[in-house]
Amino acid sequence: MYRNRIRKLAVCTVAALAFATLGASPVMAGPMGKTHTVMVGGAAMYPSRNIIQNAVHSRDHTTLVAAVKAAGLVDTLSGKGPFTVFAPTNEAFAALPDGTVQTLLKPENKALLTRILTYHVVAGDYTGADIQKLIREGGGSASLKTVEGEPLTFAINNGALTVTDAKGNTARVTIADVHQSNGEIHVINKVLMP
Repeated sequence: MYRNRIRKLAVCTVAALAFATLGASPVMAGPMGKTHTVMVGGAAMYPSRNIIQNAVHSRDHTTLVAAVKAAGLVDTLSGKGPFTVFAPTNEAFAALPDGTVQTLLKPENKALLTRILTYHVVAGDYTGADIQKLIREGGGSASLKTVEGEPLTFAINNGALTVTDAKGNTARVTIADVHQSNGEIHVINKVLMP
C-alpha cells in the first residue's frame, strides 16, 4: 500500500513537472473533449461555462452582452445549444454609424436587434478547423445558415478566417475556438448585418 502511494506521488510529480516545463497548467477536460481556457477581453473563458457565463466577463464584449440582454436572448444562449457565436467586440459596435447602438437598444427596436444578434449565431458547434474544412470542401468558400435564417459566407483571406454578411461586409475572426459548454465563440472585428 505504501509502495502504491509512492508510485502515485511519483506519477503526479512527473506530470506536474512536464506541465511546468511546457509552460502550461493542467486543466480538466470539459464538455465534448474541450480542454483549454482562452483569454478574451482580459478574462478567462472556461470551457465548463456556457456562452453567457463567459461573455459577461469579457471587457471587450460589454456592448454585445447589453444587446443580448435587451433582446431577451440570455436564456437562449445559456441553453443547451450547441451554438456557434460570432461575437463582435465593443470596437466593432463603435464603428457603426453614430447613434446606431443606442437606437437598437431601445425597447421599440427589440425585433430588429434580435434579428441582428441571431444573425451572429449558427446552430451547431463549429470550431475554426470545422469551418476551414467546409471552406476546402467548398472550393474556397463555405456558407452556414444562421439562427436568423440568412447565411454567412466563410473564406480564408491572407491567412485569416473571414466571415461575410448578406450585405457584403467582411469581418475577420480575431480569436477563434473559444470553447463553451454549449458551443463555440469566435471573436470578430465587425458587426454583421442581415
